[in-house]
Amino acid sequence: MQKGKRVLQLLILIAIIISFTVTGILGLTVATNYNNLGRLIQVGVLIKSEFLWPVENKDLIDGAIEGMVQSLEDRYSEYLDREEFLKLQGHIQGSFGGLGIYVGMRDGKITVVAPIEGSPGERAGIKSGDVIVSINGRSTENMSMDEAVDQMKGEPGTEVTVALKRAEVDTPIELTIVREIINVQTVAGQILEENPHVGYIRIAMFASNTDEAFTEELGKLREQGIKGLIIDLRNNPGGDLNSVVNIAQHFLPKGPVVHIVDNKGNKNTLSTPGTNFEIPLVVLINEGSASASEILAGAVQDTQVGILVGNTTFGKGIVQNVYFLSDGAGLKLTTAKYLTPNERDIHGKGVKPDIEVNLPVFVSGQEEFIEDTQFIEALRLIEEKI
Repeated sequence: MQKGKRVLQLLILIAIIISFTVTGILGLTVATNYNNLGRLIQVGVLIKSEFLWPVENKDLIDGAIEGMVQSLEDRYSEYLDREEFLKLQGHIQGSFGGLGIYVGMRDGKITVVAPIEGSPGERAGIKSGDVIVSINGRSTENMSMDEAVDQMKGEPGTEVTVALKRAEVDTPIELTIVREIINVQTVAGQILEENPHVGYIRIAMFASNTDEAFTEELGKLREQGIKGLIIDLRNNPGGDLNSVVNIAQHFLPKGPVVHIVDNKGNKNTLSTPGTNFEIPLVVLINEGSASASEILAGAVQDTQVGILVGNTTFGKGIVQNVYFLSDGAGLKLTTAKYLTPNERDIHGKGVKPDIEVNLPVFVSGQEEFIEDTQFIEALRLIEEKI
């Protein structure tokens, strides 16, 4: 009798899921595909009635949802239970204990997009493009990006050991790093000592207030009479889209900054009213420039208001939305893609610089820069025009 009650409860839960699926997601196609739905119900009933050990209905439903998301074969989409979702929200909202690195998925591997300037990860020698092969001895193969981030976060003062695969090094590099509170200063500007007529603004990432900080720094530089500007987006992992659009309004002509296209082909274009940016502009990019920074770089390139110098960017041109589910769970789902003003799709390709300049390095277990040849080239281009 008790077993029959448990099976009935499962059937009700499955019926609710099917109801939502039919009416809210897949429509009549799923409603008529009764064989697949019947198979789902059949497996659920068999597990509840015949499996050797007891199984909670919640675990079966969570497993079914996870399976649906995994079937998308998109490493950026993920179902998060209540505990995982709370951790994600904590990461988004502010300071945290960690290594100070941004990671993304490249060729199915957890890859360092960029270290944060001054962070323990940067000081330990972690570089853009490093593939994280293990965390505290645990392989990252088949590990989601959010799970990898969660493994590297922790109480400040505690240690975490990561093994990195670097292109120029045959064997993995193992580093043990002490976690710290990570606070990011997103914008820093200055007049260059090399040429007092040239301003330099470094954007470390795009937070919700980065546009305000950029406007303030640019205003200070203009007051000092700059005749050229270098914007440094190297190792900028992206961030807030509105912040990027607001920054672009300072130097882009009237027209689109970025197009956002959903799965139905609907296009939402974010534009700038236009301005006359009368001084030479060079933007520095590299393989650690991702997402929102690629939007800004692509817009500068398409509108030809400036010159891109450095290396091809990371190539993340897709958008994830986070949805709140019942019982505190969440769903992170890829819902759209970015296109540049000229409607270039840069996902998986990146933005190529107008002038490619590699940083000279020597290898002795880990890379060390000899000189910033990308910055030197940017300054040379500005000086030619002023």
